Amino acid sequence: MAAITASMVAELRAKTDAPMMECKKALTEAEGSMEKAEEILRVKLGNKAGKAAARITAEGVVASYIDGTVGALVELNCETDFVSRNDDFLAFANQVAKLIATQNPADVAALSALQIDGLAVDAVRTALIGKIGENMTIRRFKRFEGSKLVSYLHGTRIGVMVAFEGDEVAAKDVAMHAAAMKPVSLSSDEVPAELIAKERSIAEQKAAESGKPAEIVAKMVEGSVQKYLKEVSLLNQPFVKNDKQTVEQMLKAVGTTVRASRCSCRQGIKKTRRFPCKWPPSGPANNRLC
Repeated sequence: MAAITASMVAELRAKTDAPMMECKKALTEAEGSMEKAEEILRVKLGNKAGKAAARITAEGVVASYIDGTVGALVELNCETDFVSRNDDFLAFANQVAKLIATQNPADVAALSALQIDGLAVDAVRTALIGKIGENMTIRRFKRFEGSKLVSYLHGTRIGVMVAFEGDEVAAKDVAMHAAAMKPVSLSSDEVPAELIAKERSIAEQKAAESGKPAEIVAKMVEGSVQKYLKEVSLLNQPFVKNDKQTVEQMLKAVGTTVRASRCSCRQGIKKTRRFPCKWPPSGPANNRLC
């Protein structure tokens, strides 16, 4: 059997990005054949990914990419906070964000079939799982096209992208505002029906306990619902830099219109003591902020 040299291990690692010890084991098993060692690693890394697939991902990052009039936000999840700060994991998130913006996949399945440096996104993800040892999932993404764009990332956990016409400074302010104030929609008439129904049910229970006449109770309920709609719709929220005006009033004053998408990593994902429980529903509609 041919001697396994450090340069051979380094070459295999450069080709596969697998851990050094895995490369050495593969070369030993392949009796020094680089081609056979690559095949062995593909199988081993794939097996690791298969075992990890059942483990739920409750950590991760939001990545952003803008190129002219196209842009994207993507949420990439992993199992631990430690891996969410891994350079390879972050690089993959940024590559995926760029791919979404430039290739316009219809959904996560279509995205997974696109290529990064000649390999399918899912193959790159699988190899990264094998290298790092944690499950990773592309949870959701949002793409913008055809407008001027700005984005704001609060650390790596919250991302906002704003498509705008008008004042760029105002658009950036809106992005930071949305990151802080957590709106669920652009305007009150776009708040999801299920959220309104939930809020109405809570308001009805509280109002019923007041003991007031039915017509008063109805007004109390409607007042609570309207207050909620103003609190969760971006344009109706008090602007964080000047709470004497709403975001809509601020934008009108500078002749600016916006569309926005907010993505908060791990939103809706619950964690047990060891592993997270479940995924939330799929991503939001165009003007629903996630």
